[in-house]
Amino acid sequence: MLKGHSNLRKGRFSEPGRIYLVTATTNDRTPIFSDPKYAIPTCRFFTKPTSLLGNSLLSWVLMPDHIHWLIELGENGDLSKTIQLLKSGSARIIRERGFGNKVWAPAFHDRAIRKDEDLKQAARYIVANPLRAGLVKRLGDYPYWDAVWL
Repeated sequence: MLKGHSNLRKGRFSEPGRIYLVTATTNDRTPIFSDPKYAIPTCRFFTKPTSLLGNSLLSWVLMPDHIHWLIELGENGDLSKTIQLLKSGSARIIRERGFGNKVWAPAFHDRAIRKDEDLKQAARYIVANPLRAGLVKRLGDYPYWDAVWL
């Protein structure tokens, strides 16, 4: 029986054109992104087209200790490679700014969005995370999120 992170990879399949809701956490849930010194350049990196390997970032929110992405895989999309690039590239940027510890926890959680699900509802769920966490009273007051529908 697979345990831990190996179990997350069991049965993972990247389907081009499919949309995935992905969550990655920081190592030990450290609230690295409470500090704008790390959050701002990380957001810039996540939204650069070259960081996405031909995939589309539909919605995202960077929380103090985790990230949620709504990613549509492109024609040759590979979810694991995309997340690996996003995590390793952002970790490099964070370390360049003085963070000395491991940035991301191993692995990530993903869920394929079914064709009949409402994407805007999934995006609203993602960007409303700061409200549910009590970080802000109004979504517009939280700086680290975006959605293509806005």
